[in-house]
Amino acid sequence: MGIMILLIGGEKGGSGKSCLAQNTAVYLAKECGASVMLVDCDPQRTSADWAQTRGNNSKLTKINCVQMYGKIRNDLLSLQKAYDIIIVDCGGQDSLALRATLSVANYAMLPLRPKRRDLKTVSHMDELLATCQMINPDLKAHFVITQCPSLPNQAKRIWEAKEVCKTWGIPVLEGVTYHRNVYDDSEESGLSVIEQDSEGKASDEIRSLVNELMEVSNTEELATRFREQREQLGRGTYAISGSKEKAAYAIA
Repeated sequence: MGIMILLIGGEKGGSGKSCLAQNTAVYLAKECGASVMLVDCDPQRTSADWAQTRGNNSKLTKINCVQMYGKIRNDLLSLQKAYDIIIVDCGGQDSLALRATLSVANYAMLPLRPKRRDLKTVSHMDELLATCQMINPDLKAHFVITQCPSLPNQAKRIWEAKEVCKTWGIPVLEGVTYHRNVYDDSEESGLSVIEQDSEGKASDEIRSLVNELMEVSNTEELATRFREQREQLGRGTYAISGSKEKAAYAIA
């Protein structure tokens, strides 16, 4: 698998990027045993504030969060030396941080709601990905449909959204997330849906999305990969220093 950088971002705000980044981070750390660095590139500080709230609860699985902006390519590569995976939460806009991350990321998960105003951004994201993949040909980018309506008669809307993405030749994850209150409720307390309700449908959605993205069949397989990776590399603990120290939250 190799040490990974995972971008969760896109051009449209409100599609649940921070929520997805936070829940992915907890899934990988809590259930897969990965050492995770969550990088918040959004000036709104959604993930950084979540991490700060989370830090008040010493019983929760350790997650680290740092804020970075602008040309962050080299910073991300430095973080790679000490963590199993770097999850980058970029805001809903085309930014230097988004482009810098796409230039080094192994994976990109691009959330979109099944709404016309979200789908209108697909054409520009296609152009952006094509440019970044010239520099980073190993990047595996996938759209993911989020905040879907759960009513059966709305299933066509979800299918149509996936088809729009596919017309641009960009893969779309089969799994989706549905509009559920537990996503908001857990985030407010610095938790993930897995910690709020580990057996709930939202938890299963997160596990399924991440496993599909990483091309594994189950959590145990992903956990084994991280464990073998650490044994091979024998890394120490990343020490935050200098200007980043004030922006980092190390959560025990």
